[in-house]
Amino acid sequence: MLIFSELMTEKSLSTEDVGGQQDGSGEKQWPSYSLVEARMRKIYFRFYKETYKSTDIDRKTKELIAIAASLGFNCSGCLEGHLKKALEYGATKEEISESIAIAMGVAAAGVVDQTDIAAEKLQLDHFD
Repeated sequence: MLIFSELMTEKSLSTEDVGGQQDGSGEKQWPSYSLVEARMRKIYFRFYKETYKSTDIDRKTKELIAIAASLGFNCSGCLEGHLKKALEYGATKEEISESIAIAMGVAAAGVVDQTDIAAEKLQLDHFD
């Protein structure tokens, strides 16, 4: 089993910050990372923390971006954590909805893009 206490203490990250979820009892559980060696986990956690440092992009906006990215990369634990954080940082339900709608739009565009590429390769032209 992996031990995250020293990593989390060093970096002041919560379970939600790195994709942690609550189990059935409501207790927070760390994501496994069981296939990632300790050195690479440390690099990841440092990188992750760096992305949330204060910059020109405020934290609420970062969380809204993270919501869309979580959807795009199918990370349920990430989505839950970033939804909670977005609300904590003052995101409205409308802002969250818009972030989700943008992710939906990009996903749909990805489908169109892939089908256009396949149609061109196969020289298919169904509706033009």
